[in-house]
Amino acid sequence: MTDSTHAEPRRAGPRGGSAPSPGPEAPISAPDGEKKKVVRVGDQVFRALASGSGAFVVALIAAIGIFLLIRAVPSLQVNQVSFLFSRVWDTSDPSALAFGIFDLAWITVASSVFALVLAMPVACGIALFLTQYAPRSLARPFAYLVDLLAAVPSVIYGLWGALVLAPVINPVASWLNTNLGWIPIFADGNIRADSGANVFTAGIVLAVMILPTITGVTREVFARTPTAHIEGALALGATQWEVVRTTVWPFGRNGFIGGSMLGLGRALGETVALTIILSFTFQAPNYSIFDAGATFASKIALGSAEFNHNLQVGAYISAGLVLFIITFAVNAIARWIESASGKGKA
Repeated sequence: MTDSTHAEPRRAGPRGGSAPSPGPEAPISAPDGEKKKVVRVGDQVFRALASGSGAFVVALIAAIGIFLLIRAVPSLQVNQVSFLFSRVWDTSDPSALAFGIFDLAWITVASSVFALVLAMPVACGIALFLTQYAPRSLARPFAYLVDLLAAVPSVIYGLWGALVLAPVINPVASWLNTNLGWIPIFADGNIRADSGANVFTAGIVLAVMILPTITGVTREVFARTPTAHIEGALALGATQWEVVRTTVWPFGRNGFIGGSMLGLGRALGETVALTIILSFTFQAPNYSIFDAGATFASKIALGSAEFNHNLQVGAYISAGLVLFIITFAVNAIARWIESASGKGKA
């Protein structure tokens, strides 16, 4: 007797053929209305903490802005000159306040923008070198070295700029003033061009200070360039520079701009270094990079001895409110540009 005699007979199909044997039955899923979402206590606690932290930061920023506004309004109401366009700053007599921020705005913006012009190409070059050209064994320690610049205290930068850097670059400042003085930005300032205590020196120091910020953001964005884009360009015969120009730069351009705006916000709020370098004259600036004077932040630091009357304090808080608004706007723009870059927009 063979095994075929014990085989189970096949059932006939609709046309006489054998019907396929039924497969394993799929599990019966519960109706949508009966599905229960499992909620863990840890998830609820973490969500509450995260939401609370975000709300706290927003509330803290709003509270700072409201505080500055409340303290500034009484002084602005008794101000005897135009707050935005006057070049006078006299808060010695609380009953006759006269303070304007025009000159403060010039020194602040000039030093910060000059620093940004110097730092942006250097930061972009460093980021491209670390992500596209340098071997991994060199890129990592070199990146750490650049990041360490952010750990140097501001007072050290100020002393280095005034005592070490200024004597070295004074001949360059004199040459620019002598040969390009017909351009208003290089004309005579309110202090000698070769004094070292001017926007020219301060801008170079600020450029070194903001270099880690711009380089760090730009490096991270360039490193996120899709590998498929780079390999595709190389497969088409592109050189390394053509890969950078056609794939890496279009992908990371917005991130580079966003990082530069973050660096600008850092430069706008710098206090100690600029106080050491620029506070050598009280004369009105001539709107040249060879001017000295005070920025918003350094003016507040230098005027702390006058914080004896609410109206006097309010005058300096008014300047701080303008700086707060400018810095907040610059950082908000930077975050928006950086987020756009994260989506790969060119």
